[in-house]
Amino acid sequence: MEGRCLDAQIKGVSTGTTILAATFDGGVVIGSDSRASIGGEYVSSKTINKVIQVHDQIFCCMAGSLADAQAVLKAAKFHLSFHSVQMESQPQVIAAASVLKDLCYKNKDELQAGFITAGWDRKKGPQIYVVSLGGMLISQQVTIGGSGSTYIYGYVDAKYRPDMSREECLQFATNALALAMGRDNVSGGVAHLVVITESGAEHVVVPGNKLPKFNDE
Repeated sequence: MEGRCLDAQIKGVSTGTTILAATFDGGVVIGSDSRASIGGEYVSSKTINKVIQVHDQIFCCMAGSLADAQAVLKAAKFHLSFHSVQMESQPQVIAAASVLKDLCYKNKDELQAGFITAGWDRKKGPQIYVVSLGGMLISQQVTIGGSGSTYIYGYVDAKYRPDMSREECLQFATNALALAMGRDNVSGGVAHLVVITESGAEHVVVPGNKLPKFNDE
C-alpha cells in the first residue's frame, strides 16, 4: 500500500494542507482539514471546505493553488453534467477523474492544481483516483496529500485495511486528520468528511474540540 503526496511549492493561496481518501468494504471516505495557506507558512483561511461535490456520488479534494483548483472544478462540473445528460446515466468515477486529468494536463503550464477524486458507481463500486499537479492519473485504495500528509505516512501504512467497515474507515480517516493537524503548523480547524456508498453520500463534520487526542497533545 502506498499513498501519494500532492505537495508543491506554490505562491499565492494554497489548499495544500491535509487531504485524504480511503476505500472500505462497500464505499469510500474522503476528507480534509479546513485551512488554506499562503507560502506553506501563513494560514489565510480557517474555514475552507476542500471536499467538493462534482456529481451525486463523486467528490474531490483540492490541492495546489486555490484559484486554479476552483476554476478546474467549475469546468469539470459542467463537463460531467453535460456528459450525464448525453449518456442518460450517472457518470462513472473514472470519467470525473479523466476530465480533471485532461484539464490539468492541457493547462499544465498555466495551472497548479491537483485532486483526489473519490466516489461510487455501479460498474466498479468505490474508487479513488489521484490527479497530480501536471495531470498524471493514478488509481489507489488509499491516498493522502498536502503538507500535513508527511507526518502520517507511518500511521496510514500501519492502520489502513481495504476490508474495513464504514465505521472503522471513518475513524481511521478522522484519526489521520487529527494526527496531521497536531503536527503540521498550517493544518487545523475542523475535519470535513464525506462517506460515499451505493445508497448515497453522507457529510460528517468533526469540530476541532471533538477530534481525537493523542499522547503528545
